[in-house]
Amino acid sequence: MAFAWKAAGLTYNRYLAVSARVVRRSLKEDKRVQAERRGEMELRFARWENGKQGEQKSLETANQKAMSEGAGQSQ
Repeated sequence: MAFAWKAAGLTYNRYLAVSARVVRRSLKEDKRVQAERRGEMELRFARWENGKQGEQKSLETANQKAMSEGAGQSQ
């Protein structure tokens, strides 16, 4: 028996992110605003080549781009 998130083609981390967003959205207004603030992150990364740091990129933007490219390939 496969896990539902795996059968849907999600990674476990993506499944947790979706689940957390659903729970935050189901809260009452005052608690929801507090929970949404805690859920925001800004992570950045840079690729290093030959001992030099490349351009810093937002992890969220890079993930969205990769997911959209992956969705286009599967169709």
